[in-house]
Amino acid sequence: MSKPLQDHICESQLFERLYKRHSKNLHDFLYYKFGDHLNPQDQVQEAFIKLWQNCSKISPDKAKSYLFTTANNLMLNVIAHKKVVLKHHLEPQKTTTNETPEFVLQEKEYHIKLQNAISNLTEAQRVAFLMNRVEGKRFKEIAELLDISVKGVEKRIYGALKKLRKEIDGI
Repeated sequence: MSKPLQDHICESQLFERLYKRHSKNLHDFLYYKFGDHLNPQDQVQEAFIKLWQNCSKISPDKAKSYLFTTANNLMLNVIAHKKVVLKHHLEPQKTTTNETPEFVLQEKEYHIKLQNAISNLTEAQRVAFLMNRVEGKRFKEIAELLDISVKGVEKRIYGALKKLRKEIDGI
């Protein structure tokens, strides 16, 4: 019994030869077994990535078996995931809430008031305010983006808040 020349496949030329030798057969195996709708080419690539990640543990004579087993398992995982997604879509979605119609109406009216109040701000105030409150940027980040001082940003945001409080009761 002859001993293999290498005990792993981490050499790039050997790995490339394995890829050229087995990738088409692996793709065909997955295509015939599972069809085209599960992207067999993606799973072939994933199997080779896993082979490369574990190249030091796998001998060249076991590489083909490892690839086919890994690719088959990857496809089974995709099928299992699709089943979970399908099951989730089939479950009835909750359409009722604990909110009263009066509350929902008030919320809509408040949202309209808020949008109108924000649109009435000056452009400088609106930009700084939205960058801070919507995008979550800090004063220093806004100052760098707008090329102004941090104090300028503070003044714009506090001015915007003052106008919003005046226009909308209850903020």
